Amino acid sequence: MSEREVLHILGEKVGLGKSARVSFNVAKLHTQNSIDVPVIIERSKKPGPTVLITAGIHGDEVNGVEIVRQIIAKGINKPKKGTVICIPVINVFGFIHMDREFPDGRDLNRVFPGSKTGSLAGRVAHKLMTEIVPHADLVLDFHTGGSDRFNAAQIRIAKNQIILNELAEVFGAPLIYYSKNLNKSFRNSCYKQGLPMLLFEGGKSFHIDKTITNTGVNGTKRILHHLGMLGSKFKVSRPKKSCIRILDSKWVRANHSGMFKATVSVNTQVKKGKVLGHITDPYGSFNHFVKAPNDGYIFNVNESPIIYQGDAIFHISTKVES
Repeated sequence: MSEREVLHILGEKVGLGKSARVSFNVAKLHTQNSIDVPVIIERSKKPGPTVLITAGIHGDEVNGVEIVRQIIAKGINKPKKGTVICIPVINVFGFIHMDREFPDGRDLNRVFPGSKTGSLAGRVAHKLMTEIVPHADLVLDFHTGGSDRFNAAQIRIAKNQIILNELAEVFGAPLIYYSKNLNKSFRNSCYKQGLPMLLFEGGKSFHIDKTITNTGVNGTKRILHHLGMLGSKFKVSRPKKSCIRILDSKWVRANHSGMFKATVSVNTQVKKGKVLGHITDPYGSFNHFVKAPNDGYIFNVNESPIIYQGDAIFHISTKVES
């Protein structure tokens, strides 16, 4: 078997037509117990692209983990050509404790590409970028909203990326949100290496939503089908609605602290002045109406019952393309 037919990854050799579960050893706990992140590899006998599917960069984003879990459990990750590499939980430290960050207090998605001798989070980022990412031709990275903010299912890409535009259309999420690659993020590090990434956002932390999960799984099937990798036993559905492209947006922030209840849901198109929700106090002394500052689509709603002045409570588009 030639070198080209063998995948050398994390000290293991995986040939064409083989399956493997290898360990991405990140560190030891303070008790000296090892922490190993499982990496699930499925290879067809037929050569083809390599797709890396990841989730759990933030440990509290369980809906993304559930999407990748279903992809594995249903066998969607077993390609008819090429290779699929799945990492359901990158930040296993945070996942164990249901915490967004690493034990060192760092956000893993703000330390890429990391360093071999840096912080704990930085070392994990470095190992991911040097030992796994170089094997991939495409990355699908699954996230959810944080701090009780529920995200509509969306693909996030930077503007003027022809390949990503095409792939985002194929994925078929209800929204494509054009946003800049954040400095030191996983997405930006992949971009600098010339590796295309579709970043999926949907749902909120500590929560699994069936609609969001189905959107992520179905989108993955469409991508694999587009690449000629999806197994023949799987059906590919068409998106229920045409995709809305959000070119620009703004946050609606709370002008008052108090008890909060939204009266609109994500994926709602609203007119300027539409009442989006109410802020009240426990004593019935006031009732503040939150109104839409402009026409647009609501694609993030804060579902926390208690908010403080300045909190982001709605994300609304200011410029769209359909």
